[in-house]
Amino acid sequence: QVQLVESGGGLVHPGGSLRLSCVVTGSTFSRYAVYWYRQAPGKERELVASVTPINTTNYGDSMKGRFTISRDNAKNTVYLQMNGLKSEDTAVYFCNARLWGGIQQYWGQGTQVTVSS
Repeated sequence: QVQLVESGGGLVHPGGSLRLSCVVTGSTFSRYAVYWYRQAPGKERELVASVTPINTTNYGDSMKGRFTISRDNAKNTVYLQMNGLKSEDTAVYFCNARLWGGIQQYWGQGTQVTVSS
């Protein structure tokens, strides 16, 4: 069974940084594209960033230039480095893994990020 565990969330001041981690276990990690989504109260879930098995990355418009996604296949982990955080980045951040070329996908439980002074 594929499992995703996020970590690294917390409370940070505006302008600060956090690094989220998503560890994927239970399958061949290198076969999966991994996505970060976020959902703020009362809002729809939105794409934050993604990375494919061949390290192609993509970002939501409001994250470009501030967030960086990366993967370490040796550690079965995807990272989301978030810099220049704003109050509007406050949300629960979810990790999603999708089998590349397949239909299986899996979600983590989410990690809370709160940006506040």
